[in-house]
Amino acid sequence: MNSPAWPARLADGDVVLRPIKLRDQRAWREVNQRNRDWLRPWEATIPPAGPGGPITHRPTYRQMVRHLRAEANAGRMMPFVIEYRGRLVGQLTVAGITWGSMCSGHIGYWVDQSVAGRGVMPTAVALVVDHCFRTVGLHRVEVCIRPENAPSRRVVEKLGFREEGLRPRYLHIDGAWRDHLVFALTADEVPEGLLTRWHQRRSGNSPKGTPRNTA
Repeated sequence: MNSPAWPARLADGDVVLRPIKLRDQRAWREVNQRNRDWLRPWEATIPPAGPGGPITHRPTYRQMVRHLRAEANAGRMMPFVIEYRGRLVGQLTVAGITWGSMCSGHIGYWVDQSVAGRGVMPTAVALVVDHCFRTVGLHRVEVCIRPENAPSRRVVEKLGFREEGLRPRYLHIDGAWRDHLVFALTADEVPEGLLTRWHQRRSGNSPKGTPRNTA
């Protein structure tokens, strides 16, 4: 993706997003392993192959990063790590970037439980959405979340994403096909920028008529 869109470094206060690197392996593994119980119920898994099908395995870290880089170079993905106060605390990826008459992408993320509730993930998502709309040129972004995943749902609710409905058995998560709720935003719904909206809501200065989420 040879454009201002990627590679990109996005920052707001203590929160920084930058491209994932091979040298992040030690920090990434430490955070991921320490949060195993916190993350496992929401992680994508590979469905078992049918009779005679290929044997599939989870990729190694290096294989994952190389795949993400290849997809980013092809313009289909933007894989970030999240840093908070200089420490790697999570990952956020814009994937499924589609052009033509759709101009859309979807966002997936996870964060270290030790910083959950500090506004790190809403800030990261707001930064990325503004980048998608203002620099990349997408029209729509969506986030698909299991109904049971209350922390992730709070992120999109705080940011004012619109809930669009349920996709039954949408993704293979934690060993089974799981239902997901779809949340979305289009560029014309946040003309002021999503980060600006988030700061207004955090400070209690929401525009008139805009509901506040105090979770």
